Amino acid sequence: MTKVRVRYAPSPTGHLHIGNARTALFNYLYARHMDGDFIIRIEDTDQKRNIEDGEKSQLDNLAWLGVDWDESPEKPGDYGPYRQSERQDIYLPLIEQLLASNRAYKCYCTQEELEEERDAQKARGEIPHYSGKCAHLSVEEQAAKEAQGIVPVVRFRVPKNTEYRFDDLVKDEIVFESDNVGGDFIIQKKDGMPTYNFAVTVDDHMMGITHVLRGDDHIANTPKQMMIYEAFGWPIPKFGHMTLIINADTGKKLSKRDESILQFIEEYRQLGYLPEAMLNFIALLGWSPKGEDEIFSKQEIIDMFESSRLSKSPASFDAKKLEWIGNYYIKQLDIDTLTNMCLPYLQADGRIEKNPSSERLAWVKKLVSLYQPQMSYAAQIVDLTYLFFDEHPILDDTAKEVLAGENVPAVLNAFKAQLEQLEIVDAPTVKKAIKDVQKETGSKGKNLYMPIRIAVSGAMHGPELPDTIELLGREKALAHLNEIL
Repeated sequence: MTKVRVRYAPSPTGHLHIGNARTALFNYLYARHMDGDFIIRIEDTDQKRNIEDGEKSQLDNLAWLGVDWDESPEKPGDYGPYRQSERQDIYLPLIEQLLASNRAYKCYCTQEELEEERDAQKARGEIPHYSGKCAHLSVEEQAAKEAQGIVPVVRFRVPKNTEYRFDDLVKDEIVFESDNVGGDFIIQKKDGMPTYNFAVTVDDHMMGITHVLRGDDHIANTPKQMMIYEAFGWPIPKFGHMTLIINADTGKKLSKRDESILQFIEEYRQLGYLPEAMLNFIALLGWSPKGEDEIFSKQEIIDMFESSRLSKSPASFDAKKLEWIGNYYIKQLDIDTLTNMCLPYLQADGRIEKNPSSERLAWVKKLVSLYQPQMSYAAQIVDLTYLFFDEHPILDDTAKEVLAGENVPAVLNAFKAQLEQLEIVDAPTVKKAIKDVQKETGSKGKNLYMPIRIAVSGAMHGPELPDTIELLGREKALAHLNEIL
């Protein structure tokens, strides 16, 4: 059996997007499940759009997610180079071979001519396509064009009336008619660089890629690539096209313009999401494990990952599920690790000094432990703990309604008196003080705890009330109570 070899081939034109991260992850999981190789190849031929740290961002963020690879530009194997910009010596002789065998030809049409042709086709109600105007130029006609200084592109001759079918790993059988691919397509641009469809086909063959797993926006490219494989007599790999990712709230395709969802892995890193949580979440975007569980280690996902369980329906990006998964992983952390993760966010917000004392760090540790059950990512600590640093917040209408209760002033005054008398303000003594208020006022349950919680913290929900008051301290708790009273 041929060893499985799959690849992730990003363009360094931007940072690692959530959709590209899924493509890389599924290729990685498939390779590891099949005891195969996972290769990273950089498609950097679009020099104008490449950004300075695009390649580094891709690799750094994949490594952060827990994805490792067998070959790449920085980890070369036997199939390099691993950047397309360094593979020109491989592409050019193959393009010459297609020209010599008449499977390709030089096209001298100008951009203006092509646009005029497309406009005329649209006016006739036709689907725009290249007409093949230069497909049969004589040697003399070509020489005349070049004498005028016209630099040609090279087009691939698309076979006429030919059916292309393949068994997609995700979508089952897909069939294309060659007459519907838009005419003879360009395989070499005027600057001598190969186009995407030509370069990717050559690279996949030369690198021994056996399976191509990618987004379904590439389906239309597949017949063109199959034509190139056939022109050279190369074996065609197995293709699998993963469904698009949609926003669970809108049902629309995930777009970089959709500001309701963070789009880049780097943004999740900056917020303090755990990489294990992100990997777990992304793995569920279009892949279904057996059973009802949704929390898995990386190794468990590798063991279960089969292409037959890739979804045929769009994958739903559910932000609430991400928070739930993030919360699960945060709750598994030991408190020292989580405190170290949270501290920089509190410092960046000016709430904790740059060089806190050991006593202050112990207080921060208690603060973090108080909110650990609620957190999904480390940066949340700033918004969750506002009451320990800011003035008493503005109450919403529901909280005001609770405080309008008939017995509330008696409860708050009784608790204030208890708090003023306590020698030590810690969770056990506060708990006892609240019990004493219950005996004194006759209030119990929500009528007892809710007014105190709102008066002290400004919110109707939060961590255990005695723990909250212990961390808040007598002075701040009394200041909040007095303000409400």
